[in-house]
Amino acid sequence: MSKQNKAFTLLEAVMVIVLIGILATVAIPRLQTDTTQDAANQILSDIRYTQHLALTDDVTNPNNSNWQRAFWSMRFTGCNGGTNWFYIIGSDKSYEGNIDVNTEAAIDPLSGKPMRGDCISGNDGTKSSKIFITDKFGISNVTFSGSCENAQHIGFDRLGRPHQGFTASTLPNYASVLHTPCTITFAHPNGNFSINIEPETGYAYIVGQEDQ
Repeated sequence: MSKQNKAFTLLEAVMVIVLIGILATVAIPRLQTDTTQDAANQILSDIRYTQHLALTDDVTNPNNSNWQRAFWSMRFTGCNGGTNWFYIIGSDKSYEGNIDVNTEAAIDPLSGKPMRGDCISGNDGTKSSKIFITDKFGISNVTFSGSCENAQHIGFDRLGRPHQGFTASTLPNYASVLHTPCTITFAHPNGNFSINIEPETGYAYIVGQEDQ
């Protein structure tokens, strides 16, 4: 009795290759889009987290004329000539212009690590890894426009209102509060995306996804 070997025919092999190609064509753009969406969702969430910290931690100090410098803020920095980006979330309660990693930086609720990077040590494992948006998402540039044009930070007061230009304040008169929207645009390998922050309310949303 002869033994027959079972194997794919050439036609069946070709059909399998074609099917894999079709699935890849559908899946790869979706994965790329999801990477961009993940970046936008994370940054939006942390802008809202910064505002939440401002609402729950009133830094008003009538005994110090520099107290507005302590607004909870989110600051973006580009190292190596602006090619490696990260952000800082914190409150400059010492009014010195810097966010101390141990005493003034926000804590990442997920990792328990400070949300305070720098250009020297970088993503060395001692800080929240999520803030290093070039390493994590491939973000290559961050630009501010609208009422916060040419800035690199956004802050919030105890009412949740957005401010810009408060880091050097010596007069607590709320002159830095925004009256028109602030737009932050992020350069991503799969396409840029922008986040708007509305004046007065501080409501933040991904442009084109206003209802989310």
